[in-house]
Amino acid sequence: MKLLHPLARAAVALAAALPIIVTATAAETPAPASADVGVNAGPLVFADEFNGSAGTAPDAAKWRYDIGGGGWGNNELEYYTNRTDNASLDGAGNLVITARRNNPGNYGCWYGTCQYTSARLLTAQTFTQTYGRFEARMKLPRGQGIWPAFWMLGNDIGGVGWPQSGEIDIMENVGFEPSTVHGTLHGPGYSGGAGVGGGYTLPGGQKFADAFHTFTVDWAPGAITWYVDGIQFSRKTPADIGGNRWVFDHPFFMIMNLAVGGNWPGNPDGSTVFPQQLVIDYVRVNAPDTGGSAGRITGLAGKCVDVQGSGTADGTRVQLYTCNGTGAQNWTWAADGSVRALGKCLDVSGGSTADGARVQLWTCNGTGAQKWTLSGANDLVNPQANKCLDVTGNNSADATPLQIWTCGGGANQKWYRS
Repeated sequence: MKLLHPLARAAVALAAALPIIVTATAAETPAPASADVGVNAGPLVFADEFNGSAGTAPDAAKWRYDIGGGGWGNNELEYYTNRTDNASLDGAGNLVITARRNNPGNYGCWYGTCQYTSARLLTAQTFTQTYGRFEARMKLPRGQGIWPAFWMLGNDIGGVGWPQSGEIDIMENVGFEPSTVHGTLHGPGYSGGAGVGGGYTLPGGQKFADAFHTFTVDWAPGAITWYVDGIQFSRKTPADIGGNRWVFDHPFFMIMNLAVGGNWPGNPDGSTVFPQQLVIDYVRVNAPDTGGSAGRITGLAGKCVDVQGSGTADGTRVQLYTCNGTGAQNWTWAADGSVRALGKCLDVSGGSTADGARVQLWTCNGTGAQKWTLSGANDLVNPQANKCLDVTGNNSADATPLQIWTCGGGANQKWYRS
């Protein structure tokens, strides 16, 4: 389905009102592939395990509140409060966000009857980050008209507005799809119903309200990848946004909320039971993986990514070769998305995006030809081309040149840091 959402009104973390919107697109559910979530994670820089006494508020040093009603740009029905009956610890290591049906007119709401209250927590004033891993383990609510979300907004929203600030929806679920979650990007030219993303559906009729699940985004320069329970279900790069501007290279803050009603989920009906609860076991953020000490990149037949002859001249071929511990096989993963050896960068020849473009060593220059991301599925991807580092001809012989090629999941495109 197509969704169009007008710009919303929001009070961001007790600061001045800023335009914020929560939106999503319908799910596209590709066949999931097993993934080892952990490849790109650097040091843990934010964590809330929600340990504390039952009935206490979440840590004010980490979480603030959006407060109010007004539909939030989506014709939602709830009024967000900072009351512990809408957001509190349960004493068992969880934060519980509770949507309740209330007496009409409570909380001085000026929109509709405000018969529902809930909570919306955010880190706009406490924590922002560019790139890294963002993850939460949650048990979702259920019911028609119920809309939980774990998402992020660019911290420049107060200056540039939405969607220019960018939005990364890590997880959204609507009650009429109890087995499906969505991950979506919004930016200029691809917002609202034109947001770019995908969806994941649990197998065998399982429902997200029946058990805890882990929702993860790996965010690297030029690539954002979504996982559910360690299974990669979507990955987007600048090549996926139709020539529009990629706005995901600056700090973002996190938001967790439980909405009631709205354009996308529809309103509660006679089948909807209240209260409903979004139960959060933890929220953790890892810094971008800058690689630390350098090391090998191994692939087909256990052989290494190697600079031919240890040459340092621009254009020296990068190849597959038996691992030997030399500097020609010692690669450092830099924070700017480049991968480096012998003082130069892994580079796609001529900045090409074509299948078969050769990979070489070249003076580091910050271009898209030198950006790489290692996905949870162990694909080493050049986001500019949206293609994988590939062993030419699936040939494991020493000195086989490396190239980029459309990602196909074969062994000749799988790479491991060691």
